[in-house]
Amino acid sequence: MTSRIGAKGQVVVPKAIRDQVQLHPGDGVEVGLQDKRIVITARRQADGLAGRFAQSGMAARLLDDRAHEPR
Repeated sequence: MTSRIGAKGQVVVPKAIRDQVQLHPGDGVEVGLQDKRIVITARRQADGLAGRFAQSGMAARLLDDRAHEPR
């Protein structure tokens, strides 16, 4: 499949490929180089908290609070 680079340097991942790897709006991806190829990899987990908040449980509480907010 072919895609074009837009004026802002953005590339559209074709829907057939997004469906195969289950990518949705807002999902994270990593972009890197292998030899002379651009490689886009789906990120499946968010990075954890580090430092003094790593074991605080704060992230879980914030995500739980957000899940209960009206949309």
